[in-house]
Amino acid sequence: MPIPSISLFRHRGLTVTNLLRHGSTIQHRYLTHLTIVTAAAKHQQQKQKNYVNKNHLRAKQHTLKEYSSLAPVLSPENKPDLTESQAIGTVAASQANFMRVIVQQSESSRTSDCNDKTGVELLCVVRALLKKIKRRVLVGDKVVVGSIDWVDRRGMIENVFQRSTEILDPPVANVDHLLLLFSMDQPKLEPFTLTRFLVEAESTGIPLKLALNKVELVDEKVLNTWKSRLHTWGYEPLFCSVESKLGLDSLLQRLRDQTTVIVGPSGVGKSSLINALRSSPHASDAADVDNWFEPILGSKWFEDQRVGEVSTKSGRGKHTTRHVSLLPLSGGGYLADTPGFNQPSLLKVTKQSLAQTFPEIKEMLKANEPAKCSFNNCLHLGEPGCVVKGDWERYQYYFQLLDEIRIREEFQLRTFGTKREGDVRYKVGDMGVQQAEPRLEPKKHRRQSRKRINQSILDELDELDDDDNDDEMDLENDPIVRAIRNENQ
Repeated sequence: MPIPSISLFRHRGLTVTNLLRHGSTIQHRYLTHLTIVTAAAKHQQQKQKNYVNKNHLRAKQHTLKEYSSLAPVLSPENKPDLTESQAIGTVAASQANFMRVIVQQSESSRTSDCNDKTGVELLCVVRALLKKIKRRVLVGDKVVVGSIDWVDRRGMIENVFQRSTEILDPPVANVDHLLLLFSMDQPKLEPFTLTRFLVEAESTGIPLKLALNKVELVDEKVLNTWKSRLHTWGYEPLFCSVESKLGLDSLLQRLRDQTTVIVGPSGVGKSSLINALRSSPHASDAADVDNWFEPILGSKWFEDQRVGEVSTKSGRGKHTTRHVSLLPLSGGGYLADTPGFNQPSLLKVTKQSLAQTFPEIKEMLKANEPAKCSFNNCLHLGEPGCVVKGDWERYQYYFQLLDEIRIREEFQLRTFGTKREGDVRYKVGDMGVQQAEPRLEPKKHRRQSRKRINQSILDELDELDDDDNDDEMDLENDPIVRAIRNENQ
């Protein structure tokens, strides 16, 4: 018996030795093969670098030159080269996901072709890339339209020119003048609502004019009271009436040759005022100007604006205007009719900039020069050494708005933090070429990795096992189950 065991042990030893020798031979052959493959790959890569296709290289250089960044912002003086299916125009209206663009310049207009496309109205959508990089297209923007179908008059907005001005409430770009319109009655003029609109308008830095409509509904005493009151606020209001045509001529002179946005609450008569100004007989006596909307003044889109009655229950407007539209004046200039709203957002106003939107505070600071507040970040709330006193009428409104803005900024700091990633990220591609691509939102555009999905499935299975174990423990501790088991035993 011991002899076979010794022979078996020797046989196993020889087998292990042979296997080791055979494994070393395989390893040597594998390393040799790997070295040959690596050398061949390096040689192929060296060959590709030395003998790169000139057409591919020229195409890559052209792509890098033209599209190195995602839709670069065009300056107003820039004159891009246009093809037959491209044009430059102004966004005249925005509704849902569509934009009405009036063509200002096309390839046919540059070549003095008889088939000039200037003044053509196009129904356009916005390029998806602009949405991904969060470049918003507003009414009043100067845009580049591509993929134009001149028969059906449709196209796609490919890029946006740089804006001179921009306001958020309502969303309009390239604005020259703001007309803040309120009514003396129906709806009644409220001081805090008026202050909130004035702060929003002052924060834009655009020249502002305050107009009060429906003066025929109040007596002369109320008008004089509000005139002196607004004078202490730092404003000189313009009283007008669409019904009696009072003050419309002087208002039309102020709006000539400018892009004006009329803002105000619902029901104050914005659309009625626009219809009255556009149909004014004195508008035709103005000097002829270059009006891009002149060829389509008879278009259905530029007819008189819809007007509605004030609600008898709430005394406010009924939101008859539901989208922003840019309307031409026959005497030169444009009016933007906007939806009415009762609460401006004040998103651009901060704690430090709120004081600059009140003319009373600026007047007190100017009167006390060269003396200044003791602290550079003084909020004028009675701090030591503050030169702004609280003996003015709108101080309570200033304090209320400051408290609201402070709460909003603290919430934004807790929710979003101070770091914000850009809308465009860059990655290095072949031959060290830096390529730009939109930074997508993870929850909206990106898919979860397989590893994360599998891990979530495993976690769910573990939770199910834990639940089953808990159920088993509960069954073991159940007195009824234990009693049944005892009976069966």
